[in-house]
Amino acid sequence: MELVHLRQAARELGVSYPTLKQWIYRGKIWSVKTAGGHHRISRAEIDGVLFRQGARAEGGAAKGGPSKRGASTGARGAGLERFISGRNQLVGRITQVKTVGLLTKVSLDIGGQRVTAIITRDAARDLGLKVGETAAALIKATEVMIIRPMAAPE
Repeated sequence: MELVHLRQAARELGVSYPTLKQWIYRGKIWSVKTAGGHHRISRAEIDGVLFRQGARAEGGAAKGGPSKRGASTGARGAGLERFISGRNQLVGRITQVKTVGLLTKVSLDIGGQRVTAIITRDAARDLGLKVGETAAALIKATEVMIIRPMAAPE
């Protein structure tokens, strides 16, 4: 998990350092405290705030503060709440966009884990997907199975 210093996080979010500290103290953004007592924010948390605000990393987030966890469906900041039925949304940073023929392979880094999707070339073009930008993987499945290794017979 990549941890970011507060000043860098504030720049990426388009807010001042004191504003970011207030967001942390009020529970509007999650942080990790180091052994020395300093706050750090995970890259995944920054990406999530940017996505919820509908902002790009180069732009800046709205000054009102991020919406609290659970209060947003992820795509809400982008004005898509009416159009999306998928509840499982994983926000991350695009690490690869590779087009071959009619299909495009898109990989996201989500909290240090990679999620890859195959979408149409047209969809990738329409979304304007570029490496380094923030995006969300919407996961909709009718079944999820969990397995464990079988115990050795005694």
